[in-house]
Amino acid sequence: MSTAYGATGLGQTAASTRRVSSFFKGYWAAFQDWRKRQRLRADLYDLNDRELMDIGITRGEIDYVASNRSIDPRGIRFCE
Repeated sequence: MSTAYGATGLGQTAASTRRVSSFFKGYWAAFQDWRKRQRLRADLYDLNDRELMDIGITRGEIDYVASNRSIDPRGIRFCE
């Protein structure tokens, strides 16, 4: 008994591998983005009210700013 794999079977395997790999890359990127937001939130909470006022946000805006990293309260976009 012999087992033969056609080119179609190998192509499907490669496509499946790419999909799984793409899924994990997307998951890893989302996880890294979440970690950056958590780090930013922690750093902002460590600032006192005067320092927050200097950068143009209040303590109540920290979660919003950390969740919307593309929005800088000073009107400057973050570059990553």
